[in-house]
Amino acid sequence: MSAPVETDRLSPAPEGGLPDRLPVLALSQLVVFPHVVVPISVTAPQLVAAVNRTVETHKHLLLGVVRPQGGGELPQGVLDTVAPDALYDAATLSVVVRLLRLGDGTLRMLVQGMERVRLLDVQAGADEGLSARFEPIASTVTDPLRTEALRRSVTGQMEKVIEMTPTLSAELREVLAGITDPGKLADFVAANIDLAPEAKAELLGTGDVTARLERLGALMTQELQVLEVGSQISEKVKSRLDEHQREYVLREHLKIIQEELGEGGPEGEAGELLKKLEAAKPSEEALKAGRRELERLGRMAPQSAEYQVAHTYVEVLAGLPWSVLTEDRLDIAHAREILDRDHFDLEKVKDRIIEYLAVRFLNPEAHGSILCFVGPPGTGKTSVGQSIAQALGRSFVRMALGGMRDEAEIRGHRRTYVGALPGRIIQLLQRAGTRNPVFMLDEVDKLGADFRGDPTSALLEVLDPAQNHAFVDHYVEVPFNLSDVMFIATANTLATVPPPLIDRMEVLELPGY
Repeated sequence: MSAPVETDRLSPAPEGGLPDRLPVLALSQLVVFPHVVVPISVTAPQLVAAVNRTVETHKHLLLGVVRPQGGGELPQGVLDTVAPDALYDAATLSVVVRLLRLGDGTLRMLVQGMERVRLLDVQAGADEGLSARFEPIASTVTDPLRTEALRRSVTGQMEKVIEMTPTLSAELREVLAGITDPGKLADFVAANIDLAPEAKAELLGTGDVTARLERLGALMTQELQVLEVGSQISEKVKSRLDEHQREYVLREHLKIIQEELGEGGPEGEAGELLKKLEAAKPSEEALKAGRRELERLGRMAPQSAEYQVAHTYVEVLAGLPWSVLTEDRLDIAHAREILDRDHFDLEKVKDRIIEYLAVRFLNPEAHGSILCFVGPPGTGKTSVGQSIAQALGRSFVRMALGGMRDEAEIRGHRRTYVGALPGRIIQLLQRAGTRNPVFMLDEVDKLGADFRGDPTSALLEVLDPAQNHAFVDHYVEVPFNLSDVMFIATANTLATVPPPLIDRMEVLELPGY
């Protein structure tokens, strides 16, 4: 901005009448009311010349209001070129009280509204901008009692607006309390609240003070409703921000306390998860996947949904028995004793189980067929599996396959889905706490299939010794070794068991009672 070269503190306007025609400044999105002082900048050369001439004589200007244009919103301030019919009839007779001339020819001035007038015979000069004749708009009070009631109502509404609007100065309340004239009050309030230029132009052209206060009261009622809604929204946003900020501060304090007690590393919760993951001694691929998720975890806000997804995933990885193996009890006599204790008769079945266990004791690396107990309900199929687990000293887990139609029950859900979970195989191994439990697949004859997939195909992979050493659950997404698990299946009948699944198993029939 150019430096000011001259400042005029203007003396009062000379006494006497004003010329018939006065220069008109066309204001866009700005309405100047009587008794209000506003700053205005003039840049157009023809307008600067007109202002300079009026300052040298009577110092009075007419401030007109430009009507809204259909082509879009006009810039705020004084417009350089405006058609005479583009102005509202109502205008403000104003006096220039201070003038500042800048080096680039721009004029900065303070003008004070004197009275509301009506424009007559607006003309556009070739080099002087707009000029017009004018006549005063008389302020009248038609109903003094109603006017006083409206004055008090508008005063109360304005106090509420000042209280609810941060941009309005608190000093306005003191100025408001000192205004007793209804007309001046209406002009003061209209000048200081956020109203559309059309509404302000309507108020400027209303001479009846009672009607002006009525219209202003209706406009302020709408403004208060908007402010109340905005205040409610701001309060809700603020409360949420305060809640998140409080949570953030508490988490930071918790980290510092944990560091002082030696219970938490610099990474906080992510550091604790990393310790758990490393303590589980997972495969190199699983450890790499867990560290990658922990890095993402450190960059996310704890309030985000992705944070909980990543946190749960690492917890599942850390909770799997990657390196926990139960040592088998290699005692055939003890195994026979437990089978005889728990099951009367079933000699052929018990003999075959003892042979099966003896082969595993002699060659632990061998992976033979899967035992499948077939018989009516209640013949002891599940309890025989429990006895085998007790004889070996292993954990025992059971998965009911009856009515299962969703392949994800075995392979797990992908983490892209809301509420994703690992498959039942991984969940039960996590519950068993060991990598080599006795795992009973109950009622394989009741497996189904529909549009969600075929659980039988997933089960074939689980039971295949050539594949199950690198079983990939869709949720975990890294291979897990199932080759040390002793799978035992049960069925009520072989008629509904798929042939490929029967080929993977050695069938032992348990007769009915």
